[in-house]
Amino acid sequence: MNPRVVVIGDVVLDRDIVGRTERVAPDAPVPVVDVDRVQESPGGAGLAALLCAGTGVDVVLVAPVASDPAGRRLAEMLRREVALVSVPHDGSTRRKTRVRSAGQSLVRLDSGGPGFPVKPPLPAVRNVLDSADVVLVSDYGAGVTLEPGLRRLLGEAAQRSTLVWDPHPRGGSPVPGVALATPNLAEATAALGSDRGRDHCDTLAAELRRSWQARAVAVTAGSRGAFLAMAGTEPIFVPAPTVPHGDPCGAGDRFVATAAVALARGAVLSEAVVDAVAEASAWVAAGGVAAFRDALSGPEGSDGLVQSDARAGLPGSVEEVIARVRARGGTLVATGGCFDILHAGHVASLDAARRLGDALVVLVNSDQSVRRLKGPDRPAVTAADRVRVLEALSSVDAVAVFDEDDPRAVLDRLRPDVWAKGGDYGAEVLPEADLVRGWGGRVVLLPYVDGRSTTSILQRSAAGSASPQEVR
Repeated sequence: MNPRVVVIGDVVLDRDIVGRTERVAPDAPVPVVDVDRVQESPGGAGLAALLCAGTGVDVVLVAPVASDPAGRRLAEMLRREVALVSVPHDGSTRRKTRVRSAGQSLVRLDSGGPGFPVKPPLPAVRNVLDSADVVLVSDYGAGVTLEPGLRRLLGEAAQRSTLVWDPHPRGGSPVPGVALATPNLAEATAALGSDRGRDHCDTLAAELRRSWQARAVAVTAGSRGAFLAMAGTEPIFVPAPTVPHGDPCGAGDRFVATAAVALARGAVLSEAVVDAVAEASAWVAAGGVAAFRDALSGPEGSDGLVQSDARAGLPGSVEEVIARVRARGGTLVATGGCFDILHAGHVASLDAARRLGDALVVLVNSDQSVRRLKGPDRPAVTAADRVRVLEALSSVDAVAVFDEDDPRAVLDRLRPDVWAKGGDYGAEVLPEADLVRGWGGRVVLLPYVDGRSTTSILQRSAAGSASPQEVR
């Protein structure tokens, strides 16, 4: 039976107006956007609920939804993925509209609201909260955490179950007893009325934990990572992987959704926060909420290359990279190998491959595949660790593991524009070359760094030799 996460909070309708900018308006110094498409998707607590649902847990969303046409579209989109308990809504649907060109937001327009819940069905909400393994409060400042009846139910839920609270400056403070609160740095300083900045995230987290009477508080600090304060121990710093580019929009929702799901599956608080930092960083690198919305939009919004059947078997970070690159009309590059012990030759090849396009996906042989190809003593490093090391490289945008002896099956799902391989394959016919050319892709060989190979490194290690060069 799947764990159940109940998300309660404020929803918005996110809209992207996507187009091309090739000229400046004659009547004002502003760009003219020729609109190509308009995309809509749930935002706020709706986005958090969809992200939870994407991990395979059962999700129920409790949220105010307006009865206007935009609200009906919003409810319809949500019900495709989650169970929705709709609460009457004050005013029209809250909308956030971004005008985007070439992958960049030019302006955001906020409209609608105020969105305060009206006469919520408290008995139904109580029943839903009672069914949860984890309750996630996704506060977007419209009033769910301030409505007296709902706040009372949340206070009761905190005493009997695991409650995760993502606060908002215009919302209510977390109720006593929450398992984990996840303010960002600005929210943390505002809650304490403090002017301390980025160098004091650890003390902010500890003070907020005491002030809010929470089991734990994780202050998220953007590209730095998160600072976790728990009772009875010193604060823990969870550093974020380096992300050289990306879009942070929606990273907070990715963070809190990951933490809530991890807790629902039995993780301890520190494990949940480590997972959340990693997933939020991958989200930013993949293009943020814009890439997620591109993936949701289906064939039309993504040139038909990230449909659900085509993505089957690919991890979420790879899907997001595909969506981001296709949405921008960019070039997707892929390369592959065992990468058993990462060495200078690997780094040189990966750097070269990344320069061939706008994003690089690395396909890695699984442990079983390496064992079949290299022998019973390999791999020296497990697939999970190989993936983690590769993801830490600035040249790598995403990593996928495959079980077959060659990458043709996963390549057929990925369909990169360029398939790059090390130059030591130059004398061989790549079995995947015809497949790649079949969808119009290119095959490119990369220079090989002489004398650098995992096999030679392991041989030198076994022989106890320090020789810097050895024939492959």
